[in-house]
Amino acid sequence: MKNLTNVAEYNPNGFMKAVRIHEFGGPEVLSYEDAPMPEIKHGEVLVKVYTAALNPPDWYLRDGYRSLPPEWRPEGNFPMILGTDISGVIVAIAEDVKDFKVGDEVYSMVRFFSVGESKGYAEYVSVPVSDLAIKPAGIDHIHAVGAPMSLLTAWQFLVDVGHSYPNPLQAHPHIPVPLNGKTVLVNGAAGGVGHFAVQVAKLHGARVIGVASGNHELIVRELGADEFIDYTQTVAEDVIRDIDVVVDTIGGPASGRFLKTLKHGGALFPVYPLGFADYEKAEKLGITVSALQVRSSGAQLAHLSDFLNDGRIKVVIDTTFPLHAAREAHERAAKGHIQGKIVLTVA
Repeated sequence: MKNLTNVAEYNPNGFMKAVRIHEFGGPEVLSYEDAPMPEIKHGEVLVKVYTAALNPPDWYLRDGYRSLPPEWRPEGNFPMILGTDISGVIVAIAEDVKDFKVGDEVYSMVRFFSVGESKGYAEYVSVPVSDLAIKPAGIDHIHAVGAPMSLLTAWQFLVDVGHSYPNPLQAHPHIPVPLNGKTVLVNGAAGGVGHFAVQVAKLHGARVIGVASGNHELIVRELGADEFIDYTQTVAEDVIRDIDVVVDTIGGPASGRFLKTLKHGGALFPVYPLGFADYEKAEKLGITVSALQVRSSGAQLAHLSDFLNDGRIKVVIDTTFPLHAAREAHERAAKGHIQGKIVLTVA
């Protein structure tokens, strides 16, 4: 191709291995197969993928977003490569790219939110430089890839939205609240977003209460939680009151149960707000309910690299699977009770 700085291994007319779907469905529709090499456009680089991470939008898309109303469900542009989060090394750049070079180790949440355009479950992926950041040198590719979507979600909810894209599920923009001296409850505190929300809130001066199953207590406390509630033994909303902020990483219609834990002027942040119906009740209680749709941001990942590099923010890994075992990785995700992140190893 013209206008590219290439290395020998880049053959835009060649093939690579990727995990694709040819129809919507369960984990069985994931197929490890040959796929065309990506082409890179102006403002993009080609990354040789070392690791890719699983995130809920991966299985929502694989399933055809069946949880959405029919009119919101995307069309299937098959075959489709899933996956947003990648870590790897740049092997080719467009001529207009100045801030990155061949050989740079990088990580990214690629083109999110866009349906089916991220294409991370593959040996190579093209990445807009606006989505890209240098990988934190102090951690390996397995841990680096666990960060982008989940950490950006926690950061954009709690600290800095970093974009102006509207959330189609609410009319008002999401505005983070000051956390210093506040009490923050994180529901799903051991999961992908949850284990970062615990750390981000703690870093910003909050007292943190983590809610998860009992077998996750040790790691949640190690990440900074001041108090832990085992939801299999105790119903958090029956025993907790006067909370300033609730981050409900599970979300959905049941998020309303946390309203009674919040003080007047508090905030409920459901990471998955679809189905929440208690807005009128929240308004009467003087509680703000707000959510956002996380968006790619190379600038925020570059900022967060410092925290990951020096250990102020840690990435917890649940399990790793080779790329060709993406089906098994999705089956693991479907079992739930994930501690941190599930990662695919590629190179």
